Amino acid sequence: MSTAASKGRDIVTGIDTSGAYPVEYRFARARKGNRHLTVVFANLAAPDDYGWSTGVLDDLRSNILWIRDRFRGGISYYLCREMDFAVERSVVELITRVMRSLDLTPNDVTLWGSSKGGSAALHFGLRYGFRNIVACVPQFLIGTFVRDVYPKVGRSVLGEGLAEENVRALDAVLPDLLRAGANPEANIYLVSSPQDEQYTEQVEPFLGLLQRYPNFNFIFSESPFITEHNKVTVRNVPPLLGIAYLLADGIAPRFGTVRNGYEEPERDSSALDAFLAATAKVQRTEAFPPPVVDEPAAGGALPCEGSRLTGSAPGAVRVSMWENGKFLASPKVAPDGAWAWTPAKPWAPGSHRVKIFAVSPTGFHSKTTEVVFTAGEAAATPAAAPAAPAASVTVLLPEAHGQVLSTAVAFRGVAAGAAQVGFRYDGVFLGSVAVAPDGNWAWTAGRPWPEGSHLVEVVAADAGGLERHCVPVPFTVVAAPAPAGHFVPRH
Repeated sequence: MSTAASKGRDIVTGIDTSGAYPVEYRFARARKGNRHLTVVFANLAAPDDYGWSTGVLDDLRSNILWIRDRFRGGISYYLCREMDFAVERSVVELITRVMRSLDLTPNDVTLWGSSKGGSAALHFGLRYGFRNIVACVPQFLIGTFVRDVYPKVGRSVLGEGLAEENVRALDAVLPDLLRAGANPEANIYLVSSPQDEQYTEQVEPFLGLLQRYPNFNFIFSESPFITEHNKVTVRNVPPLLGIAYLLADGIAPRFGTVRNGYEEPERDSSALDAFLAATAKVQRTEAFPPPVVDEPAAGGALPCEGSRLTGSAPGAVRVSMWENGKFLASPKVAPDGAWAWTPAKPWAPGSHRVKIFAVSPTGFHSKTTEVVFTAGEAAATPAAAPAAPAASVTVLLPEAHGQVLSTAVAFRGVAAGAAQVGFRYDGVFLGSVAVAPDGNWAWTAGRPWPEGSHLVEVVAADAGGLERHCVPVPFTVVAAPAPAGHFVPRH
């Protein structure tokens, strides 16, 4: 999914599922071939758990990777969920994959964050050898801070009981790295202020350890306009951005020019393109089809009050519903794929266009389904009619995710309450078959299928052709190459 940021910079959203925890990210490509990567960590008040994502970094020339701090529904400090440090490993794997897809080294990376994000920038920079670290008002004693100041975050990170041994373990993470002299050549830029209420306990005791680093730079901000922790970052945006611009051009302010004009506008970007496509948040594959809307029918009518939307989204945990760019709801999907939603407020009379996409257990989005209907009082008291029987379809052959040892693939199953069963491949209608009185049905395409992976949507429909239930059936054909003229069920 790509969204246009201000000043014309496109933002790509994705999810890296290569680690134990799916990691959501946003990415903006470098301007004019700049050969640098800035990784941004979020503070506790960051919008949607992405830090510095409101346009303040739009003019930065480097590639920018924003990482979301939201893991299994909770904040992690990018380190752990209930002391499970697989979060940390998943995060560093994402950074490494992006870095390698850009053909960069840790020397070409800047880690950036404030408060909680500053702690993460220090931790990942020191532990994993990234050259540049920009940390504004970080916390060094993380366990104590989350236990005493943000206990809800503390339960997310430390575990429900806020166990003292877990507090001590998390308190030791950053100080132990500093005492060990981890990554001694790092360029470290630390911003703090005596007006920060956290300075005395969370920063000052560790300045001596930081001063052992030859490339440590301390920006000590004093101003009567700084009245609290968050104001330190606000007051220091211009100098922080100045540091970022210099680092992106290979300049470490403490030493002067290290490398300038590091730009390759014609450089091959195929590795980055492949990574972004593989982890794109919106999945356009057949394995995760868009949701089906049962009610209302396309172009149909609903009463303004008491109406609901229903449908199916196999493989999803919820669907997300929008109208005119406004979020409506995100109802859960039942284990059988069914979903339903009744609005809390009446629909406004007139035409409505609702867009719905499905969300997978790891956070991926399907393509969008759009339903157009009319709400009005006339639809509130429809003529009484027998309720249509619930229709469902079960596919017995081929088995989901199974192998078919023949290019003549036979479909067979049961469709209770349905009049016919249809078949779609990549949005293309392949055919249909009537359902026998006992609910059984069988169908073949009449032509060979090619070897390889396939996904067919098997749809149960009523006598009027209205879809009532859809089941995706992925399978693999393992056979000799089909003869000329074989059936290729694609556009």
